Amino acid sequence: MCALTSLENIHNPDILPSLKFMNLDYADILDHFPEGVFLINTRWQVGYFNQMAEEITGYTREEVMGKFCWDVFRADMCQKDCPMRISMSTGEVLVDQEVEITTKAGMKRLILVNTAQIKKPGNVVLGGVETFHHLTCPEAAAKADDRGFAAIAGVSPRMQEIIQSLPVIAASDSNVLIQGESGTGKELVARVIHQHSPRSKGPFVAVNCSAIPETLIESELFGHERGAFTGAVSSKPGRFELAKGGTLLLDEIGDLKPELQVKLLRVLEVKAFMRVGGTRKIPLEARIMTATNVDLMEAMRQGKFRDDLYYRLFTVPIDLPPLREKREDIPILVKCFLEQLNRKFNKKVRGVDPKVMKILCRHSWPGNVRELQHVLEYCFVFAKGPLITERHLPRLESSWAGRELELPLADKAMSPLQSLEKKTILMALQMSQGSKQDAARILKISRSKLWRKMRLYHLGDKDFKK
Repeated sequence: MCALTSLENIHNPDILPSLKFMNLDYADILDHFPEGVFLINTRWQVGYFNQMAEEITGYTREEVMGKFCWDVFRADMCQKDCPMRISMSTGEVLVDQEVEITTKAGMKRLILVNTAQIKKPGNVVLGGVETFHHLTCPEAAAKADDRGFAAIAGVSPRMQEIIQSLPVIAASDSNVLIQGESGTGKELVARVIHQHSPRSKGPFVAVNCSAIPETLIESELFGHERGAFTGAVSSKPGRFELAKGGTLLLDEIGDLKPELQVKLLRVLEVKAFMRVGGTRKIPLEARIMTATNVDLMEAMRQGKFRDDLYYRLFTVPIDLPPLREKREDIPILVKCFLEQLNRKFNKKVRGVDPKVMKILCRHSWPGNVRELQHVLEYCFVFAKGPLITERHLPRLESSWAGRELELPLADKAMSPLQSLEKKTILMALQMSQGSKQDAARILKISRSKLWRKMRLYHLGDKDFKK
């Protein structure tokens, strides 16, 4: 059957009036439309498919003409709750309906659709029209991950490489070192590895090495016996014992003091430890994972991290990329967070406006995935309808965004390199109005490294204007 005649002659003015503009008919005009457009007849056969529809779905016009629309889009709601079906049966115009389709290449893609009936005089229904656009960054190819490690979302090449390596890493019992900026999801990766490992029935114990006071961290890690120190009124197991049969994650391992680095190395070598004030060796029966946002190679060069401990921990390294280097993952992450937030807030937010998605895709995300999650939660507080729009977004740009550092001249009282570094740090602090976090972002270093540099050059609040 000819596709055009299947729509009861789509060129018939009863279906679409003859449009002429600069000698272009309606089909040529719709090919310039920035959204996908397709038409169906009352038998649900496709009779028109514009150029943008081809780009979004991957099908050519010739491939879809005359086919049933559900065979083309293979959407998650084609046989139920289909927006086009509702419009065709009720005459209702539906706007901004989120639908997940399957492209010709087999990839899942979120689209936002608008549907309506096509009628001729006398209220006779001739078919339906749908316009749609995808909810992804321009460069993204949104692809659903249906494997067992789907908790870690990502379609970028680097994330796909990591996801594909996780089953092998989980099956082993080797030490794992997870590196990445703050907010990239290091603990999530560790938890997923644990959940799919032979130790999954055991506990997952995470400890932040930088959050525990220096005087207590040894006791927290290894436990203590009664009377080991003032206040030790009873014996207490440490995190190494609590993780028995499971996994112990030592987060922020780069902030561990040198003396504890020595003890940790010994534990890893002999597979045993002792409580503080104890004499009995306790076998290490947990898998050790570590995580850090510190450049450990740089810390080794500065003598702040032991190289023998580094190579002991470096058995299986995982380097998580910052969000700014995997922008094609943003639409997938947005979808995951929307599902979580809908459950949390008991709302039915179906998606984000394409303009919002472009803003999200262009932002630098210094706080990475965690910052994106918090931004979306902010939007949820104010969103009343099914779509997050620009008016719901918080301010994403800092006061220093887009500014560049002009490097100062060297101070003759110091070496040229030291003087340059000191004055550059000082300028960054002035630009950020004293915010250490913002200054670290300007300098593209971690906050802890900024603090160390400030102590090295004796820089304090008095040295810069707030």
